[in-house]
Amino acid sequence: MSQKPALTLYLAAPRGFCAGVDRAIKIVEMALQKWGAPVYVRHEIVHNKFVVDSLKALGAVFVEELDDVPDDRPVIFSAHGVPKSVPAAAQARNMIWVDATCPLVSKVHIEAERHHENGLQMIMIGHAGHPETIGTMGQLPAGEVLLVETVADVARVEPRDPEKLAFITQTTLSVDDTVEIVAALRARFPAIIGPHKEDICYATTNRQAAVKAIAGQIDALLVIGAPNSSNSRRLVEVGSANGCAYSQLVQRATDIDWRALEGIRAVGITAGASAPEVLVNEVIDAFRARFDTTVELVETAQENVEFKVPRILRHAE
Repeated sequence: MSQKPALTLYLAAPRGFCAGVDRAIKIVEMALQKWGAPVYVRHEIVHNKFVVDSLKALGAVFVEELDDVPDDRPVIFSAHGVPKSVPAAAQARNMIWVDATCPLVSKVHIEAERHHENGLQMIMIGHAGHPETIGTMGQLPAGEVLLVETVADVARVEPRDPEKLAFITQTTLSVDDTVEIVAALRARFPAIIGPHKEDICYATTNRQAAVKAIAGQIDALLVIGAPNSSNSRRLVEVGSANGCAYSQLVQRATDIDWRALEGIRAVGITAGASAPEVLVNEVIDAFRARFDTTVELVETAQENVEFKVPRILRHAE
């Protein structure tokens, strides 16, 4: 008879890799196949140390700026997107470059440009300093995109003309928080134009919905993801906001605080969109080593989205 305490793991689905992350990683792997090592990547391709380290082992070199890349080696732009100035600088140096920007981020870029062409100033709901925010704001001339992070920011923002405004959002925000900020924008600027379809991507929305579905049944939530991953951090917040008192981000099994889980009978597990399933399995195995574990899958949606890789890499498939 087992001496281990009984524990139920509620495994949220969907979780982990989204189509944009999958495509970005594939782009780096295919670029290495096509051009050999080293292939340079501007910024972490996706926000996950395990993924970045795995690609480094294959010959990818990660840098923060284009200046750190030699002219004669290919460079890949991360899934978060880059300001227009970055590909322009690569072009000016006659570099080979591949854009791994998630197509759903590119959709927001196109939206911003369309509004700009129609004479509208943009308000972006996003996190200051996040590479996706920097990339999106960098699609338009300085001053054409105003950033708000909170409802309080909406009260302070000073657009050029309150009658000529549109808003866009970062793709990895909290769905619930964004609803409040959008409501504040519409209340202050009744003429503001929103996106035809929500900017927050399907993967962010689905992962947050899955956490909400398990939050009421669990004593603790572990979100597998990186500290600089926006969508992973939002999952922790969604867990807390939906009644899960102990909601924590862990990069992998070695980060779990087992003392904090003493006496707990039900734990929820999910993973941010840039966390591979191998890390989820590692966490489940760590629980099995310590508890008599029952795993229950809680699936709130099925995802079958797939994005094509850029044409320049097609024959490397």
